[in-house]
Amino acid sequence: MTAGGLAPGGTVRVAGADSLVCRTVLPGGLRVITETLPAVRSASFGIWAGVGSRDEDERHAGATHYLEHLLFKGTARRTALEISAAIDAVGGELNAFTAKEYTCYYARVLDADLPLAIDVLADMVTGSLLEQHDVEAERAVILEEIAMTDDDPSDTAHEAFGLQLFGDTPLGRPVLGTADSINAIGREQIAEHYAARYTPENLVIAAAGRLDHDEVLEITERCFARVLRDGTAPAGPRLPRPGGPPVRTSAGVRLVSRPIEQANLVLGCPGVGRTDDRRFALGVLNAALGGGMSSRLFQEIREKRGLAYSVYSFNSQHSDTGVWGIYAGCLPAKADEVLAICLQEIEKVRDAGLTGEELARGKGQVRGSIVLGLEDPASRMTRLGKSELVYPRLEPVDEILARIDAVTLDDVAEVARAILARPMALAVVGPYDDAGPFEALLP
Repeated sequence: MTAGGLAPGGTVRVAGADSLVCRTVLPGGLRVITETLPAVRSASFGIWAGVGSRDEDERHAGATHYLEHLLFKGTARRTALEISAAIDAVGGELNAFTAKEYTCYYARVLDADLPLAIDVLADMVTGSLLEQHDVEAERAVILEEIAMTDDDPSDTAHEAFGLQLFGDTPLGRPVLGTADSINAIGREQIAEHYAARYTPENLVIAAAGRLDHDEVLEITERCFARVLRDGTAPAGPRLPRPGGPPVRTSAGVRLVSRPIEQANLVLGCPGVGRTDDRRFALGVLNAALGGGMSSRLFQEIREKRGLAYSVYSFNSQHSDTGVWGIYAGCLPAKADEVLAICLQEIEKVRDAGLTGEELARGKGQVRGSIVLGLEDPASRMTRLGKSELVYPRLEPVDEILARIDAVTLDDVAEVARAILARPMALAVVGPYDDAGPFEALLP
């Protein structure tokens, strides 16, 4: 199944060992993709919009996440209370999240209640009123959410790291927006964002669980009839893709001085994009270096030296770039030592790669996390929606596992030399007045 590879009305069905995946493109470009799981008694339904915080221009800064809040506030058919009460009454879950490159509205319900979930979510996404009084009420709520994030030193460190790495750009700024951007934006800008981005060709319907594709398709067509009948409105710029202007990154230290009892460090560099073939080798490398209790970083920093309670590495991808990094929380007096060890371990793996035992363990960890992460309808729905929206195609799980198994020591060594040799950015949150000592440690 390849994104955009079907004419409206066509359906592709692919049967697996324990499921059936179907995909249909409706008029206007609305894509519907489902996975039937006969062995479960629930269903997860999501509406995915191809817009994230990195797609905002200066006029619409903060609009993507703001809009996520407002779509729950009422339509011509339902009040905010009626939206939540409809799903609560059947014991379901209704929620949403905003990321850098997409937004998702989802519900988890019993299989018999899937038609209700489709109706409620479609009503929210296509018929929001965006009332002025709701805009003002949610402004205070979002500012509280930003304040809550600011009160968490680890969250602050990750956000400071993104800003240091990508600069004051949509990719570097927080998904939630800033207090300044939220205070500055008004209903007009949010409504413009809504009209431009929430168009049929920029939406994906994903569902997984005990369901029938044709039934989901029929209900979806009925619930989206108004926007499908209106045709395809002009969409704003598409998500950034490889081939566009390269993403600019920076190294160096960003210090956030806080009178707290722990230092929070995030050290890292640009990684690889989500379609880069090296992502499998980097995933295995990341698992071995800092992905678990047996990883080098955990063993060296926590187990052998007792310098930190939490230490791990992470790896994430966007359409045209990625992020690789390390987080550690430690006593302020130990921060320089922890940072020095992190840099030493990076140098070691960059110069010598992994051992055969580490390679096997890293592969096993990545394989297990993928398979165990697909054991429920909600995770299957997420996989469908993300794959349809931001990947060239839906990769079979067995194909992904085979790509992981095929990673060699040479592959890991090559990606380590390429990625971990890049200039490092560092964010520090803690009781410090001077970034100089940390700057002196960076290569």
